[in-house]
Amino acid sequence: MEKIKIILKDGSEKEVFKGITILEIAEMISKRLAKEAVAGEVNGEVVGLDYKINEDSEVNILRFEDEKGKDVFRHTSSHILAQAVKRLYPDTKLAIGPSIDNGYYYDFDSEYKFTPEDLEKIEKEMEKIIKEDLKIERFELSREEALKLMEEKGEIYKVELIKDLPEGETISFYKQGEFVDLCRGPHLPSTKYVKAFKLLSIAGAYWRGDEKNKMLQRIYGTSFPKKKLLEEYLYKVEEAKKRDHRKLGKELKLFAILEEGPGFPFFLPNGMELKNTLLEYWREVHKKAGYVEVETPIILNRKLWETSGHWYHYKENMYTLLIDDEDYAIKPMNCPGGMLIYKTEMRSYRDFPMRVAEVGRVHRHELSGVLHGLMRVRAFTQDDAHIFMLPEQIKDEIKGVAKLIDEVYSKFGFKYHVELSTRPEDSMGTDEEWEMAESALKEALEELELPYKLNEGDGAFYGPKIDFHLEDCLGRTWQCGTIQLDFQLPQRFDLTYIGKDGEKHRPIVIHRVAFGSIERFIGILIEHFAGRFPTWLAPIQVKILPITDRHVEYAKKVADIMKENDIKVEIDSRSEKIGYKIREAQLQKIPYMIIIGDKEEETNTISVRSRDKGELGSQNLQDFINQIVEEIKNRVLTNI
Repeated sequence: MEKIKIILKDGSEKEVFKGITILEIAEMISKRLAKEAVAGEVNGEVVGLDYKINEDSEVNILRFEDEKGKDVFRHTSSHILAQAVKRLYPDTKLAIGPSIDNGYYYDFDSEYKFTPEDLEKIEKEMEKIIKEDLKIERFELSREEALKLMEEKGEIYKVELIKDLPEGETISFYKQGEFVDLCRGPHLPSTKYVKAFKLLSIAGAYWRGDEKNKMLQRIYGTSFPKKKLLEEYLYKVEEAKKRDHRKLGKELKLFAILEEGPGFPFFLPNGMELKNTLLEYWREVHKKAGYVEVETPIILNRKLWETSGHWYHYKENMYTLLIDDEDYAIKPMNCPGGMLIYKTEMRSYRDFPMRVAEVGRVHRHELSGVLHGLMRVRAFTQDDAHIFMLPEQIKDEIKGVAKLIDEVYSKFGFKYHVELSTRPEDSMGTDEEWEMAESALKEALEELELPYKLNEGDGAFYGPKIDFHLEDCLGRTWQCGTIQLDFQLPQRFDLTYIGKDGEKHRPIVIHRVAFGSIERFIGILIEHFAGRFPTWLAPIQVKILPITDRHVEYAKKVADIMKENDIKVEIDSRSEKIGYKIREAQLQKIPYMIIIGDKEEETNTISVRSRDKGELGSQNLQDFINQIVEEIKNRVLTNI
């Protein structure tokens, strides 16, 4: 038999017989790998385990741990869901069923209205299909044959999808038992591979996401190769529900979203205290890093937005208005105003680097369907900064920003990973500019020993960028910090400086944020800490609980002394039992409770209870104040 050469992911080369399958290669490497394999990758294309290799190729065996492996596993799970629904509700029409982050869904058109109670019934049918160990087979049809098959089955949505495919494109289907679905694939070899799954919810979804089309019923689910992994995921889902920032925001009286302003958050006193504490920390970090702070207007005229390009490319996301018969817009971002500040005077190469920061209020028109608490809003505060510099300063400035972002995220206990996105096809600027910029970003990350994922061609059209994806205590990732090199705005706004040669030159500009949206960052913090903020960040740091009304006067004296030491303190002077007051303070997640009764008043002491450590007993007031002031000053991180 003819032999071919394959190169594995680790770079090793092997000679194998032509026609070998992905599964056979996995078996050749190790029995364990063969057991865990879900798909393969041949020359960058994801294929099924039964795929035969007939020429020299680069081969990678995919397991569930790999993102592409998860996609195959969960796409197969969506087919099992669709097969179960068709068995139970035969008149249902199939739409689409992709894998998504953490799971999959399938959209159905059915006269029957699915309810949460039906999910259990569908799950039982899915279990039967998995136990049947149905082989999943791929086959291809011509356009005419594909249309005929789907028309005979009455699958009107599949017919529409086939008609929209380009002429000459291969039309593939996957069959498992009696079930056949139009699908590009690939899939698992058999239904038995899906060892653990759960249907999670039902929602409405317009066909192809267009509100002019029919509303379909979408069933969401998730799946794993082991029950333990499913149990861990479901625990995180339940934990995430408890930590939902919308629920905690209401309970802790942090913010409100009212019907008078959908997407426009109202910050309540506690929330404002939290926001201001964050901004105080932000200003401290930036002052230390050599930034100056500016403020630009919220409303600017059309001419500015035409110069920046937003009027032509972003107008549908902007709020516009007429002032003195002239078009104006509420700013969706701070950058154009930052360019105008640069232009207020002539700049020299000696002025660089110029680090200019702004805590700026921006407004963007988001569709009502995507609004979500503080995570997706129409008005928010961005902690922007623009760094103007010489080409030879790029690397050091990138390193400085990366260190600042690392310092900020570490303060809240966040892990993070970094992604570097390079030149896209529709880019501005010369090859030389892009090569210089990308090299500077790579070198900066490598010198900082920051591992990064490379996203080829995913940069902004005006320059490459570095994104910071932070990870919270539940393992969820959030893209917050970003560093972007920009060639466009300095040209559009004709920014110049006088160089050493006495001539005018164009500066390099970095856009960067650390928090991103302050509002969204607060939402992330609420869920990360489950509302149990570290003492330095907590809106109320100490709650004083007098046992009876006669202890209120002493409580006020204690509170006054604490306020003199800048401790955020409140007194619960209600005529309630002390047990009730303690429970209330615990529900409000206050870091420290001070209980005051006869004994404390007589001995001029306090009885301290910690949210995190429990009963701390009797303490000298000044000793406690010294300890908590030190905790706040050092911004000690509470165990999450």
